[in-house]
Amino acid sequence: MTIKATCCGASRNAPPQNRPSAEIIAARTVDDFDTVAIPAGRSVYGTATPQIPNDGEGPMRSKRLRGFTCGVTTVTNAQFKAFIDATGYVTEAEDFGWSFVFYSDIAKEIGPTQAVPGVEWWHRVDGANWRDINGPYTYAAAWDPDHPVVQMSWRDARAYAAWVGGRLPTEAEWEHAARGGLGDVKFPWGDQEPEEKGYTPCNIWQGDFPNTNTCADGYQRTAPARSFEPNTYGLFNMVGNVWEWTSDAYHVQSLKKDVKRRLVQMKGFKLSKGGSFLCHKSYCYRYRIAARSGTSPDSATPHHGFRVVWDAV
Repeated sequence: MTIKATCCGASRNAPPQNRPSAEIIAARTVDDFDTVAIPAGRSVYGTATPQIPNDGEGPMRSKRLRGFTCGVTTVTNAQFKAFIDATGYVTEAEDFGWSFVFYSDIAKEIGPTQAVPGVEWWHRVDGANWRDINGPYTYAAAWDPDHPVVQMSWRDARAYAAWVGGRLPTEAEWEHAARGGLGDVKFPWGDQEPEEKGYTPCNIWQGDFPNTNTCADGYQRTAPARSFEPNTYGLFNMVGNVWEWTSDAYHVQSLKKDVKRRLVQMKGFKLSKGGSFLCHKSYCYRYRIAARSGTSPDSATPHHGFRVVWDAV
């Protein structure tokens, strides 16, 4: 197994597990969830003014999309627990027996842990999973039924989505929903930048990353899934709070040799959108709609969740 460092986290990039996976049969429907109908139409995605060009943010493209139904929030701990209770599903973090945790959230009782080279704020912690988000001894402080479920791998997200009769969105669908009908805007609320103090429309890092988080937005870690003002479609936390898996592979069209070398190391990675509570403009300016990140599908972190969409009927 090779642990690979990426800007927004770390990736296991392990060979596929041989454990049998139970067939997930849809047991719940869209009617069981708080959703909104996203209208069909031609939508833009990407940007003509990329801030991180090597991520493949540009160029701006347009695509005609069918209408679909989107979860108002990311999937919560309570919703995911219902899935576990009903199916007995075992997440990949539980199967591996460890996951990644942000260094300042590791309990002293855990003892020494292994930092990830290149992104030393990420550590491998035995026993970290969706229940014990930051490892043993941290359940009571970190787990809240109304917060986004985290420590989710791409495969975990797909298994849950199948159980509720839905799927993960494509990148174009995710951006279409995040823009809320506003067109070419940087954020779900428009173009006004979040501030270190004052205007804090989403849950990101304020202060000196990774040393000091002032929590000016009110949260040190995740915020409740339904918090801050929703966009014009009524969707909460489309940027900030937690990264959201999409159904797409991570791909960048580039002729640069350094980008091509990086992509070779990211073969099979999946695309995530939206940024998280650990994003700061000085380090990870990826809480913009057009921003994107790639992670190995078996990886899980305390700032990575997902949102479900359903095909229109």
